[in-house]
Amino acid sequence: MKKTNAQVHLDVQKFYAERARNSDSCCGGSPPQQGEYPLVQIEDLPQDVANFSLGCGDPISFSNLQLGEVVLDLGSGGGLDCFLAAKQVGTDGHVIGIDMTSAMLEKSKEAAARIGIRNVEFREGYLEDLPVEDHSIDVVISNCVINLSPDKQQVFNEMYRILKPGGRVAVSDIVSQGELPEPIINDPIAWSACAAGAIPIIEFTHGLQAAGFTKVSVKAIDEAKDLLEEFPADVLFSALISASKPSDEIRV
Repeated sequence: MKKTNAQVHLDVQKFYAERARNSDSCCGGSPPQQGEYPLVQIEDLPQDVANFSLGCGDPISFSNLQLGEVVLDLGSGGGLDCFLAAKQVGTDGHVIGIDMTSAMLEKSKEAAARIGIRNVEFREGYLEDLPVEDHSIDVVISNCVINLSPDKQQVFNEMYRILKPGGRVAVSDIVSQGELPEPIINDPIAWSACAAGAIPIIEFTHGLQAAGFTKVSVKAIDEAKDLLEEFPADVLFSALISASKPSDEIRV
């Protein structure tokens, strides 16, 4: 029996609250093709912060952040990507992290206070209903989180809503080449482990386009294997996804 969106949220919250308390990595181990941050990005962070990664790639290097930009991190977890983004946008920029898990928010806020980063804030909320104003964000980043949402089209719609005209998306996530088997899709542990919620590349692309995005691109993180048609349908892999909100979009 298929779970409701609320049940999926609850399962995922419980799973990641435990990870926050025990400082475990995502999915009880390494995600498929887990990306590594360049040492220069993390060398000045406390070891417990730098080593607590729940992602499947490096959206920071991919996002080409600029000084003064406002960045939104979907599913900010322990705050690592927010802290890295904060350094790149500088004191005139600002970073907002959104997470639905209280334990993760406590962890990230404690780390921000300890590090002394002042241009980052963390808010509690769901990806499907972001606590962010319309047209207020320059760049949306995310690291292996959109796959956890039971309503991805609504997430794409929300991303579009909060971005400024000309804003962009740069996320790392788990995707598939084809549909996953029903037993996996309905497995609550597989949902939390970044597997059951992964959607096909074409569905991810069409979802972003349906929300209004243009210049949508999905690339395998391992560029040496970036021949997406060669991936079997039942294999999950990490991908870098980018998209843009048209600069001539009329604000309503």
